[in-house]
Amino acid sequence: MAERDEQEVLFANDAFYRAFGDRDFAAMDALWARETEVACIHPGWGALTGRRAVVESWQSLLANARSPTPKCRAPRAFVHGDAAFVICFEDLAGNFLLATNVFVREGGAWRMVHHQSGPTADRPPERPRGPRSVH
Repeated sequence: MAERDEQEVLFANDAFYRAFGDRDFAAMDALWARETEVACIHPGWGALTGRRAVVESWQSLLANARSPTPKCRAPRAFVHGDAAFVICFEDLAGNFLLATNVFVREGGAWRMVHHQSGPTADRPPERPRGPRSVH
């Protein structure tokens, strides 16, 4: 069960980056929890709390053609019952941010409750070593 949960969390994390890259607001909105309090810290922004503020920030970012579209690299999932988090690198054309994405199980599906990314001097491994490894 633990490995299955880990794979489902990584799938939800992939869906987040797909929605981000495709600038698909409906998909992004569907990923965020509705029954659990949410928060988000975009690079250079202050903390956003509450679903309305978080979802509105994504609507604005996805509508802006100049907003970046990072690719997720070297994701690693950590599952703790009905809560989980993923740490990963966000690749912005060879520049990297380090991100934490937090999920809860809500209505049988993994929903995002927090996203935060920021600068890092670290880099993902040259070749992937599988979903459990960052370095």
